[in-house]
Amino acid sequence: MERLSSRTRILIGVFMLFGIIILGVSGYMIIEGDNFLNALYMTVITISTVGFGEIHNLSQGGKIFTIFLIFSSFTTYAYALTTISTHFFEGQLNYILRGYGKKTFKKMQNHVIICGYGRNGQQVANELTVLKDQFIVIDQNHEVVAKNEEDNTPVIEGDATQDEVLLKANIQTARALVTTLPIDADNLYVVLTARALNPNLEIISRASNESSETKLRMAGVDNVVMPERVGGAHMANLITRPDVIEFMDHLSVHGEDPTTLEEFQCSALSDDNIKTIGEYAIRRKTGANIIGFKTPDGRFILNPTPDMKVFPGSKLFVLGTPDQIRGMKDILTSK
Repeated sequence: MERLSSRTRILIGVFMLFGIIILGVSGYMIIEGDNFLNALYMTVITISTVGFGEIHNLSQGGKIFTIFLIFSSFTTYAYALTTISTHFFEGQLNYILRGYGKKTFKKMQNHVIICGYGRNGQQVANELTVLKDQFIVIDQNHEVVAKNEEDNTPVIEGDATQDEVLLKANIQTARALVTTLPIDADNLYVVLTARALNPNLEIISRASNESSETKLRMAGVDNVVMPERVGGAHMANLITRPDVIEFMDHLSVHGEDPTTLEEFQCSALSDDNIKTIGEYAIRRKTGANIIGFKTPDGRFILNPTPDMKVFPGSKLFVLGTPDQIRGMKDILTSK
């Protein structure tokens, strides 16, 4: 709404300036019988209060109209000039003239679209930045968009529930969409629109209650996150299992700490070269530990045994240092 109100204020100011000029020209032409040029001249010197002389002596009606025009121009000028000057000095008028909100990202592919740049959206963007994943932010708040444009954050100003806005974010080639809007109904509408534009898109949505979670999943959301539930569970675990939580905090998914938890998609394996985890001997050769396994049909297996076969399309969850994980990837991707 702030985006609409800021632009509307500017447009109102401009229309008021033109309106007072049209009013003055029309008044002098009707009341005084002046031609267009003389009426425009009288209007300009009256509303600008420059003090130039009149073209001719005014009639009683002309004098009354001039008084009305002067008082009307005070209000018009005060509103219009204040509004336009404020936007100019804040950089917002420059934003509108340059048309930042109309940009597209046609060259971006396999990226993540973040709808809503509140606290949750900013946290998602921060994590993706650390992981060096490409993303585009969509937000309606003009001030938020202008600030992030200055920080070189890829951002589009607009309503994420609209098809054309998602198309600007190149949703056809996006890998995933995260919607963190504060109203569940808006998130639901974004999901329906996004799923129609890209059926293969991975969609993650914020929800505030269980009823919304059910509706979002029916609409095609892959994962639903309820911040209140996650935060409450984390605080409860800090009371009941503080050491476990502290231990988990020492694990990193960013690759910055000595110990990293990472997933690896086994897409490069061939059907004629299927081996077990034990045959790969990943722990013995690299020191990395496979602590989880996801089968091609989506089943999760914790702490898989050495005789578990690694099929194409399966996924491994590995714990180790960055060097150990790189060694594991070399083993699994080698022919």
